[in-house]
Amino acid sequence: MGNRLGKSKRPAAKQTGQSSRSTHRPPPSPPPPPPSPPVPSASPPVTSPEGQSLSMEEMKKIYLAALKNIYKEQYDAVQPVPYIKDRLYCVDRVFVEGGIQVLAGDGRFHGPDESWRRLKSYKNIFTDSELRTTRRILEGEPGYGKSTLTLQLAYDWCNGVKDSPLYGIENLIVLKLRQMGNIKKIDRAIKMFLLSKEPRIRRIDVNKIMESFSSTVIILDGYDEYPDRDNDAGNDVGQIIRFTKLQDVDVTLTTRYLPKDYSKSKTKRVKLTGFDEISRDEYIRKAVTGPNDEAAIDKIKRALKENVLLDDLCQVPLFFVMFSHMTHESDIFQKFNTLTDFFMYMIKCFHDHQKNKSLDVNTYPYIIRFETHYEELCQIAFEGLNKAQQQIMWERDVMCERLGQALYAHYVAIGILVEEAVFVATDGQMKIMVRFYHKLFCEWYASYVLIDVVSEAKTTAELSRALRYLDPFDLQYLYRFACGINGSVGSKIIDYLKSRKDGDKFAILCILEKSGGVDDIKETVRELCSKRVDISQEDSKLLQRSTVQLLQIASSHDFHVSIMNNGYDT
Repeated sequence: MGNRLGKSKRPAAKQTGQSSRSTHRPPPSPPPPPPSPPVPSASPPVTSPEGQSLSMEEMKKIYLAALKNIYKEQYDAVQPVPYIKDRLYCVDRVFVEGGIQVLAGDGRFHGPDESWRRLKSYKNIFTDSELRTTRRILEGEPGYGKSTLTLQLAYDWCNGVKDSPLYGIENLIVLKLRQMGNIKKIDRAIKMFLLSKEPRIRRIDVNKIMESFSSTVIILDGYDEYPDRDNDAGNDVGQIIRFTKLQDVDVTLTTRYLPKDYSKSKTKRVKLTGFDEISRDEYIRKAVTGPNDEAAIDKIKRALKENVLLDDLCQVPLFFVMFSHMTHESDIFQKFNTLTDFFMYMIKCFHDHQKNKSLDVNTYPYIIRFETHYEELCQIAFEGLNKAQQQIMWERDVMCERLGQALYAHYVAIGILVEEAVFVATDGQMKIMVRFYHKLFCEWYASYVLIDVVSEAKTTAELSRALRYLDPFDLQYLYRFACGINGSVGSKIIDYLKSRKDGDKFAILCILEKSGGVDDIKETVRELCSKRVDISQEDSKLLQRSTVQLLQIASSHDFHVSIMNNGYDT
């Protein structure tokens, strides 16, 4: 294969399902699941309708048509707001470029030796002089649009967009790693997820076809959700990122965090940094209001400016997209003091939309109940995160049994739970699995159980044991939500974070979430500022902004602060 681009409040009670004494009709059962893609099996040589063997050129045409059909299904089904299921968009209609940076140099340095610089466009990811390589990692925090960017690249390739970096590339492979439950081989994954509807192409043909292309690009989306991540047990993905397999093929990995083991000398790093004011304006005009409805545009911008906290949080594209669509749909102006306030309102919008949409008055009491009785869903979410190897997908039958069919159907209907066909290695077949719409929703529901765990811990050692798998570096929203929902538990969480190495910075996030204001936290700010405050380019953007917010509070109260700036771009 070629190697050159262009060329070569706590839930009230546990859900127990429908009462047999109820006089109301239960809500309708969920729609039947999509058919599972067949598991490929051995088949005779590929032939044409006339019985003649297909040539390589004929197989390539069939192969490429199948890929483009699959990608089109995906990029034509973008849901900016998951509960509005009847409003699907082509990715090109809603995609807006946010900030993007590249790590200069050879990528082997971390901390203050790192030097990030801005890229003009996502189109430079493959063409910038710093990124001329066959291995790159695209990093981004939760909600920063890694998967949306992947869909846009697939759209560009399928439609022959001339200024796209993939223009002229013969073969594009896009795989969602969360679907590849212990699938070791890339050719098998390609057959199962991209060619399952094309019986004329067998797995044995895949490598031959790929080798016949002069240029191939592979995008592996969502390494942090890959069931076999950081596992050296002979899987192709691990070998690819360590640069021991497919060295001549251009491969991009998207992820929330870096793999434990990858080829630092051969891999270039790129990261998404979120929406600025220009990106937000473009998204509103492109995907929400239309380009010329100035009154509607002004309504969204005014709501954003009057919510200072949201003006900051909406640098995260996922939050901004939700906020802009919900503000446009609502006649009521909402003011939020914390991220928790905003997320609580957002969840309410999911349920309210279903109430307004329901034509059967008999289902209304059930919708009300499901909005407030979801304890088992919280338990499932917490169990998934509280593991050495996090679980983000569950078998549908297991989820239905634990939640009850009616509650499960409701949460699928409103878009908080999503069904997806995934290969399950233990059974050797495709199954319908269930995940949260986004991991942030999993953290939201898990935070209710975290509150119980923290409140029941009697000593610091007991609390540390209970939280040993819940790394705040990875699950900052889980901790922030818990602090915002329950202030007294929030105080214990803040003390716990401050006792950890580098935990002061995460405590900042939770302090502001817990109080929603400054007056209640002045002494805590004074204590944090009594030590040197470090701010580094290595910190997440959200953490950098939170540290700046801490310094602004300290400055307004004339607290003395010693600051260490390690390359932070002010």
